[in-house]
Amino acid sequence: MKKFTALCATLIIGASLLDAHDMFLKLRSYIVEPNTNLTIALYNGTFDKSENIITRDRMIDASIVYPNGKRKRIYKNQWRDGWYETLLDLKVEKIGTHLVGVSTKAKIIELSAEDFNLYLAHDKVMDILAERKKNGETDKPARELYSKHIKTLVQVGDKRTGSFNTNLEYPIEIIPSQNPYNLKKGDEMGFQVLRDGKAVANQLVYASYAGFHGHLEDGSHEEAVTTRTDNKGFGKIKLVESGEWYLRLIH
Repeated sequence: MKKFTALCATLIIGASLLDAHDMFLKLRSYIVEPNTNLTIALYNGTFDKSENIITRDRMIDASIVYPNGKRKRIYKNQWRDGWYETLLDLKVEKIGTHLVGVSTKAKIIELSAEDFNLYLAHDKVMDILAERKKNGETDKPARELYSKHIKTLVQVGDKRTGSFNTNLEYPIEIIPSQNPYNLKKGDEMGFQVLRDGKAVANQLVYASYAGFHGHLEDGSHEEAVTTRTDNKGFGKIKLVESGEWYLRLIH
């Protein structure tokens, strides 16, 4: 059975912190039976490892959307600290697809020109790097505002439901075009990228899966799939392997 895990959209107005980590919602299993007690781990780092916890004051929204489409707020005091992850304990009772999302508060950081350029190259923020080169700004430091907005899908029982494509109205969001739990290896998964509810054209989107560990010549991490959205913000990736997949972008 195809398992799909995280939809990760990192919103960066300009760019991100040099060592800014990606953020993911991780579970031991994404396909469970009704009345299961789950622990969801909020990773700030890579898909495989969290580097630090997220303080609750950074969270401006955490929500769960049930199979019937009802959205319920997750309160800050429901989270607890692990060693390097922020943990959430939930019980899922109803059969169907559940969506869990977290949105973080914008934060300002300052970077030297060298550090900023290194970050853009390392994290493959190629559009912003190309624009800096075009405008002759590679020698200018950066003062940037960044935030992170993430979702994951949990399948309870065998019945697939429509809550998978709920728009949480985060500043930037990836909306799957079909329920990923209906897909298998070799299928294509479509999605749309929205910024403030409007389609984002020509957006770079990266996708990869658990167990993929590609690296480029400069030592930076390489994702399994790279694509761009069309003029209506739609894109698609081919699921070249079974397992736990994620999508991420930097805008």
